[in-house]
Amino acid sequence: MSELRRAAERVLLGNWTGRSTVPSHSLYPHHWSWDSAFIAIGLRHLSPRRAQVELESLFGAQWQDGRIPHISFSPSVPRDAYFPGPDFWQATTRGGVESSGIVQPPVHALAVWLTHQADEAESIRRGFLARMYPKLVAWHTYLRERRDLGGRGLVAVVHPWESGMDNSPAWDEALARVEPAPLHSFTRRDTDHASDDDRPTDLDYGRYVQLAATYRDHGYDDARTPFTFALEDPCFNALLIASEHALASIAEALSLDPSRHVTAAAELTSALTTLFHDGIFRPRDLRAGQPRAEDEQTTAGEQAAGRLVEVDTVAGLVPLIVPELPQAKELLATARGPKFRLGEVRMVPSYDLTGPAFEPGRYWRGPSWFNTAWLLHRGLVQRGEHQAEELADALRADVLELAGSTGFAEYVEPFTGEARGARDFSWTAALALDLLRPSRP
Repeated sequence: MSELRRAAERVLLGNWTGRSTVPSHSLYPHHWSWDSAFIAIGLRHLSPRRAQVELESLFGAQWQDGRIPHISFSPSVPRDAYFPGPDFWQATTRGGVESSGIVQPPVHALAVWLTHQADEAESIRRGFLARMYPKLVAWHTYLRERRDLGGRGLVAVVHPWESGMDNSPAWDEALARVEPAPLHSFTRRDTDHASDDDRPTDLDYGRYVQLAATYRDHGYDDARTPFTFALEDPCFNALLIASEHALASIAEALSLDPSRHVTAAAELTSALTTLFHDGIFRPRDLRAGQPRAEDEQTTAGEQAAGRLVEVDTVAGLVPLIVPELPQAKELLATARGPKFRLGEVRMVPSYDLTGPAFEPGRYWRGPSWFNTAWLLHRGLVQRGEHQAEELADALRADVLELAGSTGFAEYVEPFTGEARGARDFSWTAALALDLLRPSRP
């Protein structure tokens, strides 16, 4: 364990740029949103102050409308080192930071609260919570007011990248409605650093580019953009609930009224239950069954009925982190069942092992990821039941063994544990460092 700890620390120190941590110097050389939150959760054990700086740096790219962009571009990295880069997004924050225009799952308030707890005296001395709280409130306000595209109180993602689970089979049907950008109109950089077999296909990438270009060409205006892709994702909303609970704790620590966050968490939890079906949470496709022609598409100002996507992924298990979730017992049974085989395969597969689109090595279409394993571990521990704690202990051991044996791989095959994607991956090292601690969430 001490050797694993030192190795994890070397990864985080090696990927530190002075104000933030890159996920991977080769594949992801900029500052990613939800990566940064997971990284801070591990960094707090190495240096609470550095974890605070990590999060402060990320929020330095916050837009005026409150959104946190999924990428903040580093001016020291060549502009064409990553695609889509700053020249594609054409977005500059009020602080002069070039960024993307889409978002990622809101795990940030939870990361801020855990970072504060790592060294409360240092956090208070630096005014960390007092400075972060209004920024977090603005971020959540943007999501709840601008992204409730279905009118049910749930946040919708408008690009697969916003879910963090880019090429999940859950998005296949919705993506099929998108006319892809011509392959000759862009140059991928991800396949320069990773096997084609591990990455999304060129067809999917063309669709990602088209969705992003449409949003960009409408000024990233959620009210005006004709969204072809708009889904209520259970993972995204579960993390927002967890972060609203964290905001309530932050408010109390600042001697502020936490009731608005308690109420928001309760409202979101109630709305989230509408995504539960057949023992798991599923995304709702708000555009399902609607016309494809752009002039007939639903915008943010219109409510969309939509329907649940009958595809089961790890995103549907992440709501285990929601406190007092009514469906937790059924969800745990699904996790242990044939679709995910929790406790039998390596960590937690990203997609139904019995599903027709399962691919054990391709990005989010089957492999097991360290961040989702960490989230499920947290949810299992919060259950406070003997069986759940036994599963949590086994999952923790598996994460730590795989982190060390794969050189902190980005993700692994669920049956063999074979490393896939990047190595020396920051959130893998950070979350291993967190799980090495004896404390419970």
